[in-house]
Amino acid sequence: MRASGTFKVADFTPASVPAPAIETAVPVGVATMEKEYEGEVGGRSATLFTAAYDQGSGVGTYVAMESFEGSLNGRAGAFNFAHSATTLGTDRQNEFFVVVPGSGTGALSGITGSGGMAVDEDGTHRVWFDYEVDAGA
Repeated sequence: MRASGTFKVADFTPASVPAPAIETAVPVGVATMEKEYEGEVGGRSATLFTAAYDQGSGVGTYVAMESFEGSLNGRAGAFNFAHSATTLGTDRQNEFFVVVPGSGTGALSGITGSGGMAVDEDGTHRVWFDYEVDAGA
């Protein structure tokens, strides 16, 4: 099944990171995020966000672990998903998106799958999940 929706970042809070043991040309940062979702994907999430990113050029890579609570196509529960991508200033490449196996609760218990994210030219953030829910889980 597929569920899609839009989301807004409700909070982005950088976390302090100890000085790295290895210096690189692109700094590494960590933050927590909260998002709000609407559409077939409805609910909220809490995210641990890590990135090596150059603000000036918009070049970098992020890795995120997200805990979602809400519903997909009316099925309520919670689960984790991980995603990452690389940007070269304007585009996304090398994207990765996976639902964490065994993380589902409620009517989303047994969820597996993948998905993706995109940002429209007008700034709208989109998300979709291509998923299955094991009825026996």
